[in-house]
Amino acid sequence: MPGEHRPSVLLIEDSPSNAMVYQSYLQSDYAVRVAHTGAEALEHLANHDFDVLITDVRLPDMSGLNILDKVKNDRPLLPVIVITAHGSVDMVVDAMHRGASDFISKPFDKARLAVTLSNILKKQKLEEVVQQYEKVYRRDEFYQMIGASLPMQNVYRIVESAGKSNASVFITGESGTGKELCSEALHAESPRAASPFIALNCAAIPRELIESEIFGHVKGAFTGASSARDGAALRASGGTLFLDEIGEMPLDLQSKLLRLIQSGTFTPVGSSKEVKVDIRFICATNRDPLLEVQEGRFREDLYYRLHVIPIHMPALRERGSDIMLIAQELLEQYAQYENKTFQGFSDAVENFFLQYSWPGNVRELSNVIRNIVVLNDGDIIEMSMLPNLSPSVPARKNAASEYSVAERGNRSSLSNWRDKQRSEDTQDRTSVSEEILPLWIQEKRIIEETIELCDGNVPKAAAFLEISASTIYRKKQQWDKELGEKR
Repeated sequence: MPGEHRPSVLLIEDSPSNAMVYQSYLQSDYAVRVAHTGAEALEHLANHDFDVLITDVRLPDMSGLNILDKVKNDRPLLPVIVITAHGSVDMVVDAMHRGASDFISKPFDKARLAVTLSNILKKQKLEEVVQQYEKVYRRDEFYQMIGASLPMQNVYRIVESAGKSNASVFITGESGTGKELCSEALHAESPRAASPFIALNCAAIPRELIESEIFGHVKGAFTGASSARDGAALRASGGTLFLDEIGEMPLDLQSKLLRLIQSGTFTPVGSSKEVKVDIRFICATNRDPLLEVQEGRFREDLYYRLHVIPIHMPALRERGSDIMLIAQELLEQYAQYENKTFQGFSDAVENFFLQYSWPGNVRELSNVIRNIVVLNDGDIIEMSMLPNLSPSVPARKNAASEYSVAERGNRSSLSNWRDKQRSEDTQDRTSVSEEILPLWIQEKRIIEETIELCDGNVPKAAAFLEISASTIYRKKQQWDKELGEKR
């Protein structure tokens, strides 16, 4: 239709007859320009913008792959479809490695070309939308939280939306994931930002004092109560009360907290007068709250009162490159505090950090960086500076394999085991083959010796071997299976 915008295509085909056929395939839906040589194509590219480039490989003056290289250098976002009648697997792989969006072998029909073009343009449009979205919404940090990963972007968006409400928020996540930072961001985003934010760790307060800490007490309410004291509930009135590790709260106190949430009133310990307050509740736990309800350790009615807006803080191991964003920020902070010159991390350390499971999450990462900065000097953090990090709980099954649990009494057990294996195989092997062990055993020896040199630290050994820790754990399972079959 006149005036209708149609995607523009540059078709590079040295055969006039083929060019006419392909152009007829496209002209109803696309604005097509045809070039019969590489030089002509480069001239068109210099003077016009195109949405898609289609090029034959064999041209009179140059290869279509050379044009592909130039396009990817000058206009990396321009999709390129490579066509040829002399395709091979090697050529396809080469073209795709150079950045081709697709590869079509001649002869092809109109439907094949139409589907390819349609898919490429849809993908391009989607990528543009995603890039625009990330440009507008993606953030590297939000208040005191640092991270550009998708899980953290989701947390930021929920905090922004929930912050404006008075609804209760229930934050879950492993210890050290930043649940209190999330609660502070919720308060800062709320209309209550100018009012008090009171945080109370239910796990850090003795059982006999937690009621007084929340509700306060009057003078003489119990032994040692020499004066009246306002509790967290009264101090948080008009603002936000954050109850961290709420799963540690005794059941009898949970019923009193439920009454406070429902009625907005409470009675201080030792008093007969009710106090009216206006509080926004945020709570957090590192346990599974539904499991706690099922096990009878947490009141179901309290759970549903608090679990209005759930937020899950992702574990550090689930956040990809956020690990290095946080590590760099911590390094700069601690280097400034300790008056050190550290500026960054070696490639080996970065690889290790990205592979390590961080069972203690951000808190563990913070401790590791602080330890390194205090105990070492330099500009770059090297592997030799790392403290001895323990593998996560799943990895602590044992750094040694099953055979060494039974036989290991010292560091020579590997030699003993190899001698045993050779002895068992003597009847079936020649003297030459007796010295040749299967590849998995040789690999096992190398990996286990490296783990021993790293004092049992699997992730550290993995970093030195330039493999992932998960690869080592997977191989251990395979080795156990092999040894089981040989017994």
